[in-house]
Amino acid sequence: MPGRPDDVARQFELDRPRLRAVAYRILGSLGEADDALQEAWLRADRTDTFEVANPSGWLTTVVARVCLNLLRARDTRREEPLDDTSRGRAARTGTGTDPAEEAQLADEVGIALLIVLDTLGPAERLAFVLHDMFDVPFDDIAAMLDKTPAATRQLASRARRRVRGVPAPEADLPRRRRAVDAYLAATRGGDFDALVALLHPDVVLRADAAVVPTPEPFTVGGVEPVARGAMASMGRARAAAVVLVDGRVGMAMAEHGRLRVVLRFDFAADGRMIGIDVIAEPARLNELDITGIG
Repeated sequence: MPGRPDDVARQFELDRPRLRAVAYRILGSLGEADDALQEAWLRADRTDTFEVANPSGWLTTVVARVCLNLLRARDTRREEPLDDTSRGRAARTGTGTDPAEEAQLADEVGIALLIVLDTLGPAERLAFVLHDMFDVPFDDIAAMLDKTPAATRQLASRARRRVRGVPAPEADLPRRRRAVDAYLAATRGGDFDALVALLHPDVVLRADAAVVPTPEPFTVGGVEPVARGAMASMGRARAAAVVLVDGRVGMAMAEHGRLRVVLRFDFAADGRMIGIDVIAEPARLNELDITGIG
């Protein structure tokens, strides 16, 4: 890549779609991905690139390093409300993101994948995304993380196991997964009758104080009140996916790629849902073991 600014700009624009895809998968947020590209461009524009042999690979490295810094900064303020961080980002950049575009990207990548990625540490997430999704060699990733290639392979391997999921201890996993799939579909579609059919007459929903939010945790009992509560979460359900929660079939909801709400289900002997725990407090979310369903 010649070192002239116009050549750097031309290469960056040629690679922009791929670089944006890399940033989005690492960060899970379209707004943060666009911020990362802006910062990466500023770094590239200030760098003498005359002796760079692989321009696209070099730009990928620049973007990945910026994303890694953002992930590490995010970890230090893990319990900061998402609305506050979103407003802060918009104020810094002067731009917002298109919710429809973000929803489309999430569907393309996979909401469940984004949810599980958000539970990984920065190094695991970077290693998995760059290697498994974009074929970046482990040697290159190791240099970004200041680790050996062998250690970097282990990071990607651990992340891969979480993404693919592990066998659940539940004997009737397929039936319970079908029930949670049906719950999610009914909630997304606003199908009250379908929800009622999934719930046991003695169903109880327990939600922590961060769900609404309310001053205290609350409990709702009875089929119709629980179903009405589910109808109220239609918007969140569009960003939800079925996952394993502590080895049991559950549901997780994300906003801008960040895990925000988890539902755990208890089932009666007849297969209907008799207990629903709704978890949104950051400290409780961080204690959960969330993996994909392989």
